[in-house]
Amino acid sequence: MKIAISGKGGVGKTLLSSLLSRIFIDSGFSVLAIDADPDANLAATLGFPHPEEIAPISELEDLITERTGARPGQSAPFFKLNPKVDDLPETYSAEHKGVKLMRMGRIKRGGTGCYCPEGALLQALLSHLLLQRDEVVILDMEAGIEHLARGTAKAVDKLIVVAEPGRRSIETAQTINKLASDLGLKNIAVVGNKIHSQAEKDFITASLPGFEFLGFIPYDQTIVEADLASNSVIDASERVTGEVKNIYDRLLSANS
Repeated sequence: MKIAISGKGGVGKTLLSSLLSRIFIDSGFSVLAIDADPDANLAATLGFPHPEEIAPISELEDLITERTGARPGQSAPFFKLNPKVDDLPETYSAEHKGVKLMRMGRIKRGGTGCYCPEGALLQALLSHLLLQRDEVVILDMEAGIEHLARGTAKAVDKLIVVAEPGRRSIETAQTINKLASDLGLKNIAVVGNKIHSQAEKDFITASLPGFEFLGFIPYDQTIVEADLASNSVIDASERVTGEVKNIYDRLLSANS
């Protein structure tokens, strides 16, 4: 399965990505987790030691130069748009408790499209991960879906939009849905997070009519406390983990 997870910043994309990665691993799958959000902390949430030492692919200038024929930041009218990338997951991924992880880094800069060597390498790498890898790939994304192009979007088995009870979160979910539809990505579902009550669950479902809902993760203060104490949030709440296991079951059922 290839799963992309998006939503407004702070709604819990990284927590869901981490828990799904762990549940897939515990169920016997091979998992490659991709941190495609420059502001996320997927490695830290998964409990990787020294997560700050995992360099984003977009910052490996020597690698980019070798594979594309052009150095990032320098004027280069010509560079390879389809560089060799099939060896990168083994060479540039870190592994912890069975989960392999790569950091992508930024593709877009300053709000404009990046027709640049690092952009070409990242796009080729993502295409390889989604189209050719025979394993579970979980993509922890930015609020948008800038990392996905039309070809790679169609390879995603499920785009999960995480939404919390709040108008801005709902508006972001609606925007992501439109962008995904423009790319031809049809398998879109919502996961509600930080749910305190039935009223909040009802608010999300009423605000996003026509969406598939995979589940609703309850708010649990122990997650916040674990994060503040720099402890692992993956094992902090049985309630949260239990609901993500239900989401995992629904993903498998829909993909069978």
